[in-house]
Amino acid sequence: MAPVERQVCRFSAEPPQDSLPYGRWAQRLTEEFLAACLRVDSEGEQLGEPGAVTWFPDRTWSGVTYVPATVPTGGGYEYFGYVAFAPAAEGEEPGELVAWAEFTDETAARNPAWKLDLSDAEIGTWRGEEGRAAAMTLVWGVPLIGGGAIVTAELADLAVDQCALVEDRFTLIAPDGYRSDYLDVRLWSKGGEALASESLYDPDDDEEEEKSAAEE
Repeated sequence: MAPVERQVCRFSAEPPQDSLPYGRWAQRLTEEFLAACLRVDSEGEQLGEPGAVTWFPDRTWSGVTYVPATVPTGGGYEYFGYVAFAPAAEGEEPGELVAWAEFTDETAARNPAWKLDLSDAEIGTWRGEEGRAAAMTLVWGVPLIGGGAIVTAELADLAVDQCALVEDRFTLIAPDGYRSDYLDVRLWSKGGEALASESLYDPDDDEEEEKSAAEE
């Protein structure tokens, strides 16, 4: 095989190892995650009471397992985040759990044109050539259209991770923001037909940075 044009980490996370949380394990995760939700700074917004937690497939990267979650609120917002832990030995439950959460008003209910409902969180850094760095990003969500079977994360049209749908949910871990390239998340059918695509790049972030720089 010929040398690649540029190096970037691909498929660095383990595929899901367990079923979606249930029973006592789900209860333990839920308690930890809801506690993290209560610690979130509401920024003066009336978020409302959290509803039922939706769990997503687990992914493990750099010795840490992440189980993402979303929670709708009574005020029309949504908490999103994850519970993380070091993998336990076979047949045992993990020890210490660490949960992180944030909230958003950008929900599927307020965006009927969406085809993919995505959440994401930066969980680390991957260093590439000449000191360039990529943000290792946890991405999870649900397709809002039917017919999908698998979801890929692509960087400059190169697949860097993928996840089969589990009860219509998926979780990815992939490098983002590397050499000015940003992740695209794509939904595929069993037959390999591309059904939907969504970029993690948000031009509003650039506008906010430019505004902050101008104010300084």
